[in-house]
Amino acid sequence: MSRERARRVSLAPAEEFALFRLFPALIFHSSQLQTIEKIKKVAEEGNFYGAQQMYKSFGCRYASAYRYLEALDIFHSGACLQLANGQVTCGAELAVCFVEHLVKGNIPYGDDTLDRIRQIYKKFPRISVPQNLDLGDDVDMQQLAETLGAAKTRAEGCSTFLRAAIKWSTEFGGPRNGSPEIHDMLADYLYTESPELDMSRVTYHFVRGRNPKKFASTLVNFMGKCYPGEDDLAVARAVLMYLAQGNLRDAIVLMDEIKKQEQSQGVNIPQSDLMQFTSFLLETLQRDALPLFNMLLDRYRQSISRERLFNELLDEIAEKFYGVQRRNSMPGGMFGEIFKMMAGE
Repeated sequence: MSRERARRVSLAPAEEFALFRLFPALIFHSSQLQTIEKIKKVAEEGNFYGAQQMYKSFGCRYASAYRYLEALDIFHSGACLQLANGQVTCGAELAVCFVEHLVKGNIPYGDDTLDRIRQIYKKFPRISVPQNLDLGDDVDMQQLAETLGAAKTRAEGCSTFLRAAIKWSTEFGGPRNGSPEIHDMLADYLYTESPELDMSRVTYHFVRGRNPKKFASTLVNFMGKCYPGEDDLAVARAVLMYLAQGNLRDAIVLMDEIKKQEQSQGVNIPQSDLMQFTSFLLETLQRDALPLFNMLLDRYRQSISRERLFNELLDEIAEKFYGVQRRNSMPGGMFGEIFKMMAGE
């Protein structure tokens, strides 16, 4: 009596997922590319929640078997797909999973991984706030509230992902302050997308990046819409934070670019005492002129006192450029705590 040849039964992706949950070892009978395609079909059917559970489950299965590269492929694919479909909370969660498994897999800092981080970053939506709304209209106000709430979710999700990526870069072979490319990404997203703009945080990341011309454009844009008295503070803060890292070159590039864009875009740099001090400081630091440096601090003391952080930054600058030991440090390591707040930690 002839035996019937067993036939392969075709299962829907969701059914295969249920089977894999019962028999985890079956996951390794197919490649991660096949797995990714199966999950993609679930998402294409509109079942984004189901797809999310599959991305997380399959990614963790690969990681538990120490197959971190396959796990990273799944988390990367899932983050990009969910974000491309506007599923920001899901996409941000998978983006963070991607970074967490870079750490678990001891993946070193390098261009290939940086490209994948950039690919996820570019998938985070950028949606402008509706204009010309009638603030007396309940429907318009409801729309504005929903838009601002969604913007906050996007900014927090992207920020959490990129901060985790910066931390990974510092621990696995990147620059001491973290990847400058990732700092630039985070600074730009915070400025353009956050509904609660904090220029101190934006500055913190831009000065750890490597694009002072982009930062200059951001500052010029900010000067065109900020409240009076915020413009010169923002420029001075940027220059002093560059200098506190010993980065005179980018501080000069920043100021030169702001002046160029001031002429081309019709935005006026405020002619305040603080701006005079900032310009004189840049000239002074290009020579061995500690007495002149001290004279500037004394002459512009009132302008410097407009922001408490400035005195701390100037102490750091004196140490970096002239070897002067810090004197008036904030108590209890508050200087470091302020920078942690700026970084969003």
